[in-house]
Amino acid sequence: MKQVVQNYKSGELAVLDVPVPGCKPGGVLVRSAYSLISTGTELMKVSEAGMSMLGKARSRPDQVAKVVQSVATNGVPATYRKVMGKLDSYTPLGYSLCGVVEQVGAGIDDVKVGDLVACAGNEHALHAELNWVPKNLYTPVPDGLAPRHAAFGTVGAIAMQGVRQGESQLGEVALVIGLGLIGQLVVQLLAASGVRVVGVDPDPVRCELAERLGAAACGDPESAAVEAAVAELTGGHGVDQVYLAAGGGSNQPVELAARLCRDRGRVVDIGKCRLDLPWNAYYEKELDVRFSRSYGPGRYDPEYELEGRDYPIGYVRWTERRNLACFLDLLARGSVDVEPLVSHVADFDDAVETYQRLKDGDLKAVAVLFRYPEQAIDAEAPAVAVPVVKRPGGGVPTSARAVRSPVRLAFVGAGNYATSMLLPHLAQRDGVELATVVTTTALSAANAKRKFGFAEATTDLDAVLGDKSVDAVFVVTRHSSHAELTRKALLAGKAVFVEKPLALTEAELADVLAAVEESGNDRLQVGFNRRFAPLLQEARKHFGARSGPASLRYLVNAGRLEHGSWYLQQGTQGSRFAGEGGHFIDTASWLLEADPVSVYAVATPGNEDLQVVLRYPDGSTATISYVTTGPSGFPKETLDLVADGRALRLDDFVRAAVYDGRRKGWVSSRLPKARDKGQNAELAAFVKAVRTGGPMPVPLESLVATTAATLAVQAGLAAGAPVTLAGAR
Repeated sequence: MKQVVQNYKSGELAVLDVPVPGCKPGGVLVRSAYSLISTGTELMKVSEAGMSMLGKARSRPDQVAKVVQSVATNGVPATYRKVMGKLDSYTPLGYSLCGVVEQVGAGIDDVKVGDLVACAGNEHALHAELNWVPKNLYTPVPDGLAPRHAAFGTVGAIAMQGVRQGESQLGEVALVIGLGLIGQLVVQLLAASGVRVVGVDPDPVRCELAERLGAAACGDPESAAVEAAVAELTGGHGVDQVYLAAGGGSNQPVELAARLCRDRGRVVDIGKCRLDLPWNAYYEKELDVRFSRSYGPGRYDPEYELEGRDYPIGYVRWTERRNLACFLDLLARGSVDVEPLVSHVADFDDAVETYQRLKDGDLKAVAVLFRYPEQAIDAEAPAVAVPVVKRPGGGVPTSARAVRSPVRLAFVGAGNYATSMLLPHLAQRDGVELATVVTTTALSAANAKRKFGFAEATTDLDAVLGDKSVDAVFVVTRHSSHAELTRKALLAGKAVFVEKPLALTEAELADVLAAVEESGNDRLQVGFNRRFAPLLQEARKHFGARSGPASLRYLVNAGRLEHGSWYLQQGTQGSRFAGEGGHFIDTASWLLEADPVSVYAVATPGNEDLQVVLRYPDGSTATISYVTTGPSGFPKETLDLVADGRALRLDDFVRAAVYDGRRKGWVSSRLPKARDKGQNAELAAFVKAVRTGGPMPVPLESLVATTAATLAVQAGLAAGAPVTLAGAR
């Protein structure tokens, strides 16, 4: 088998062929699927190996002291031979991985061959194709958790042990100094625990990433903004805990900790930074300085780690194995998200080049994974199911009775999009009555009633769903509630207009369709408005029918979100693309007149910019470039469709043109007064369908296919592979 090794004397890195470890009793033999590079600990080790002998000595004074003692005991020649022999040997790298159990040793009964496990330990979870792992250093991976995410288990346990040492409580405020891999995980764990977090790091990219993942504010250690944020969040008292997740030789972290910590606060050292404590500052506040030892209780205890002797849970609640399992559970439940931390995935055979790029600074990364060949878990391509729409009457769309004019509408939610893009159109439309607005806060309902003329304002959703005079319900709330509110409205027999997304998970999508089947009510429209844009509709008409496959490119210059936007709450509201990506997939599918059969997605570090490639049944492809790092002055949406010697171009819903082989076949003749992205036409089509009882503007099967394709983007990012849309038409 192959294993990554390093010669500490020369600094040489290599991928060596070494014997396969035996499967001893008390453990399992694991074939690696993904292993995680610790960009802190491992890079420090790699950098030290490249130093001169004097540099190595300066970086490890503890080892120098041992050498001096050995000289005094054994003499110079013997000590020299011993030290050189140790230095001039290959040592392993790695300590966090996920893989498949290949053999089970005697005494092991909690896993079997073929099970997926996360493994820990700098002697047992190495960057190697196969590892023998003792019982207390592995744990089964929860169902549904991607292997590349489970590979974070060990570093997650390190971060978790640090948080446990801080004894954080609900409502407290914490400062995390150092927003590398461990620091980012600490931020998420604290936020998931109800703690408000301020982050500190000189890298603005890492600061922004931490804010997206739950930090209240982040900034440079020299910035006055950090102190201002701490003062605002704590009423001037200072933070309850400081977590030192930084490295290096600067004493700035411990000095900053003393300055921003409250009286009798706690300072927890997780990283390996200089700890020259300013005595007066720590004494005057009586700060409690604590150390976090790796993954948790059991670490460095050979009886626990090698012999499998567990600590009684009544005395030691959180051992290193329990920390590992707990972190995986948080990942599986979506309380912590490691995908935005993945900066790069490299093939295992490229390990040496990857380390060199990290060391030289060519590859700037928070987390880097090695992907191993011959993964048993990757034998089948990842897939997202496109559920079959089941209706009474043999699958025919439901026909509803016509309603008397006016059509009575209820709105659930009255946020910015509803009040700026939907209600102004409906308030002016003949044959429509805005019956009731439902919000979670009384004042927002009252404001919507006053501005748009709703007959009633309430916070009682059930009363609205039970009102037989209401013909249709608009769901315009935050993303996490869309599926459940849609389900309830369908079961109540209402026509439903739900803003995108329809669902954030496959389970939510299945629940919506179960409501359709149970109620026989398929009167559903999702707010995919681009296909209704007049300019795009006219361009499509001039482009005409096609006979061969098409290539479509859609560039979305989404821009950055303002700090504090609820779109950044990915743990509860889904990723930004999950929230609005359906717009662009629906537009592509409408232009190509089909639903996609597969999705492939890749992303820049932090998942800021995405490239999504959709494949269609006739061989057509659509590439959606969703970028957040573009300039604000650049057009937000540009689209090109090419097929059969013709091309369609849309420029931000302002201009459009169709070209053929000889000339421009059609160009939009005048600029519209404003960018019309189709909301008004979409609402008109929905209201007409409700009033006449005719079919919904977009077939339910298409809405389901677009939603499944949007969900497949996240699945593809997690798997690092194309995703098949199982059951796609």
